[in-house]
Amino acid sequence: MKKNKLLVLVLVLVLIISSLALTGCTGGSSAEKTAETKGAPEINGLKYESAMKLDYAKGFDVYYYNGGYALIDVHNDAKYLVVPKNKQVPKKLDGDIVIIKKPVKNIYLAATSSMALFSSMDAMQSVTMTSLRSSEWTVQAAVKAMNAGKIVYAGKYSQPDYEMLLDKNCHLAIESTMIYHTPEVKEMIEDLDIPVLVDRSSYESNPLGRTEWIKLYGVLADKEKNAVSFFNNQEKLISQLKDYKNTEKTVAFFYVTSDGKVVVRSSNDYIPAMIEMAGGRYVFKDLTDSDGKTSIPMTMETFYDKASDADYIIYNGSIDGTVSSISDLENKDPLFKKFKAVKSGNCYATGSSMYQRTDVVGNMVLDFHKIFTSTNPKNLEFLTKLE
Repeated sequence: MKKNKLLVLVLVLVLIISSLALTGCTGGSSAEKTAETKGAPEINGLKYESAMKLDYAKGFDVYYYNGGYALIDVHNDAKYLVVPKNKQVPKKLDGDIVIIKKPVKNIYLAATSSMALFSSMDAMQSVTMTSLRSSEWTVQAAVKAMNAGKIVYAGKYSQPDYEMLLDKNCHLAIESTMIYHTPEVKEMIEDLDIPVLVDRSSYESNPLGRTEWIKLYGVLADKEKNAVSFFNNQEKLISQLKDYKNTEKTVAFFYVTSDGKVVVRSSNDYIPAMIEMAGGRYVFKDLTDSDGKTSIPMTMETFYDKASDADYIIYNGSIDGTVSSISDLENKDPLFKKFKAVKSGNCYATGSSMYQRTDVVGNMVLDFHKIFTSTNPKNLEFLTKLE
């Protein structure tokens, strides 16, 4: 009888061990299996714990591992392992993973749309160098910090002051995708053992996705709670319009180059998404670029064919600030006199702050909503009516 019981116990034990082996739950393989299931990279010696919750951003993911490590995956670009203070870089790490050690200090910020996010989560102390001069900023926290000497100009993105980056012990350079027009600059910064993170938030199709990059920067600056809290507030602003019926009013958003070309946004860009959220319809419904560019140039004639009957035209003053009246617009091209929106007086221009202020997209959407739903909108923050 005892022999039979012992045999049963042995069989049960064999079945349990076999089951654990099949599910990858023996030894150190459980973390690897979980990480693989969740899409997180496997990192030798680290156990995967969770992934950052993202509601709108599609351009990145953040994965958390035991011991306070975080893996930032900027899609179509690079992966960055954020190593906590006084912790070791894991051995046998994939050579393609860039190491960023905490605390992340003395950032050279050349992705200008990110400055507002650092300001909004109370992390300006992490940034000590920038690619814009004080007079070029519309983010007041940056102006104040530069005037106080807390942030200094370290050269534009294509010509940084390499000596300054070294002297000030730069821990990280944050660049926009413009850096890929001068790849040798990125390589030079990396040759100085300074990691380079390329911000791709401008490729987000949802405006809240662009703002949600604040969560990525929250990881770097140890301000994750602040980042989430700020983002949630912006989301609440836009949620006011979620049940609002679209006005069906059509809108053209553009600017004119010095050589007479008209530049509009691709249909899957965040600006058309903001217009739709606000209750309007972007006139270019299916306009995309084969290379994925968000800004698309066209001739004035082509633009006229598509946008002359638009109910509203909005000039992109964040790129070209030379238009402050309807006469300025008509001086760009006489064809503007024939536009429906010009005749009806529904012409607006954005301020120069629109691109830099990624922190207040909710307020921008509300501005759009005001002009679509009011004959005489008041208290506009980012739009000015052209007279």
